[in-house]
Amino acid sequence: MIMTRNESSTSNDSSRNRPISWPFILRVTLKAAGLFLLLNLIFAALDPLEYLGALSLYNWLLPGRQRLPYGENSAESYNLSLDNIPAMMASHIITRPKAGDEFRVLVIGDSGTWGWLLENDESLAGQINAGGYQTVDGRRIVAYNLGYPIMALTKDLILLDEAKGYDPDLILWPVTLQSFPKDKQLVPPLVQNNPERVRSLVKNHGLELDPDSEELNDPDLLSRTIIGQRRALADLLRLQSVGFSWAATGVDQAIPEEIPLRAVDLEPDVAWLDFEEPLPLTSDLLALDALESGLELAGEVPVLIVNEPIFISDGQNSHLRYNAWYPRWAYDAYRELLQKEADDQGWFYLDLWDTISPSEFTDSPVHLTPAGTKQLAEMLVEEVLQLANE
Repeated sequence: MIMTRNESSTSNDSSRNRPISWPFILRVTLKAAGLFLLLNLIFAALDPLEYLGALSLYNWLLPGRQRLPYGENSAESYNLSLDNIPAMMASHIITRPKAGDEFRVLVIGDSGTWGWLLENDESLAGQINAGGYQTVDGRRIVAYNLGYPIMALTKDLILLDEAKGYDPDLILWPVTLQSFPKDKQLVPPLVQNNPERVRSLVKNHGLELDPDSEELNDPDLLSRTIIGQRRALADLLRLQSVGFSWAATGVDQAIPEEIPLRAVDLEPDVAWLDFEEPLPLTSDLLALDALESGLELAGEVPVLIVNEPIFISDGQNSHLRYNAWYPRWAYDAYRELLQKEADDQGWFYLDLWDTISPSEFTDSPVHLTPAGTKQLAEMLVEEVLQLANE
C-alpha cells in the first residue's frame, strides 16, 4: 500500500498533536534521575577534585599568579580562598619550567610572607627578586612567594609538601610564635579540609598530631558527590574567571587607602591566647616538631628558618607586652626554646625579631611596610647567598 503525501502529512500532524502521557513523563524523569544519581556516585567514587584543580587556564592562557590565591571579596581583589591545593599551585608561577640559570628559592610562611597590604613586587619574594642577586656561579636568585595568610605551621608543611616537587634549591621559612601552639595546628580550614595530606605528614614524617582528630573533615559519600562538592567546583571555576581581571590589572588584594595601625598603647594584662597569666612555656605546648618535619620534607634542600621581626611597642604597658599579640614572658620563652632547638638540631636559623624599626609595621605585629620588607629582604639575601655559595 502506498501512502500519499497528504496522508503522510496527516499522520505526522496526528503524532505531533497527540498529548504526552503521564507514564511517558514519569519514564523520562526516572531515567534522568537515575543518570544524575549514577553520575554523582561515579564522581564520589573517583573523588576527582584535586585532578580537576590541576586543570588551569593560568600559565598558558592567563599569566601565573605571583602569590597563592587568597581573598574574600573577589569582585574587588580578583582573588578568592579555596582549599584545593593543586588548584592553588596550578594558578601560581611556580609551575613554570625552571630556567637553567635559576637558583630557585621557595618562601613559605604566614600573611607577612604573603604580603598583606603590599603589592606583589613589595612582598618579601618580590623585594628579593628586585635586587637582581646572583650566586657565585652566575645563577639568578629567583624567589617564589608561597606564603599563605593563616597562622599554623601545619599549613606551611602542607604547602611545602606540594611545592617541593617544583625543584627548589633553597627554602626560606619565616615563622612567629602565633603559628606554634599545638592546639591550633588543626584549626585552619586549609588544614581541616585536607585530612589525607595531614595524615601523610603524620605517618611519613612523625608530625605529632592526632590523625583521627574530629577537627579533620573527612567527607562522607554524600559530601563527595557533585551535589556535595558544588561549592568546591564553583570555586574552581571562579578562580579561572577572576584570572582575566587579575591578568588585566595585576590586582590580587584590595588595599585600603587608609590602613589602621597596630596598637601602641597596650592592655594592662599578660594574657597569651588561652593563658591568662605567665606559666612555664615548654616545648610540649609548641609545635617545634613541625619544623623538624619540614626539614625532612625538604630532604637535601637547605631550609633557612627565620624568627621574623615583630612590632615592639614603647607605649602604655609595654613593660608587660611587646605588642597586642605577645606578652613579654611568652615571647621571651618562645625565643629561648626555638634557639635551643635550632642549636640542638643543627638547623640553619636566624633570629631577626627586633631588627626592624617599629615605624615600619602596619596593621599587625608582623605586617611590614614596603620599606620594612625591603630591609628584611636585604638581611635574608645575605644568608641565602651564603647558603647558595657553600
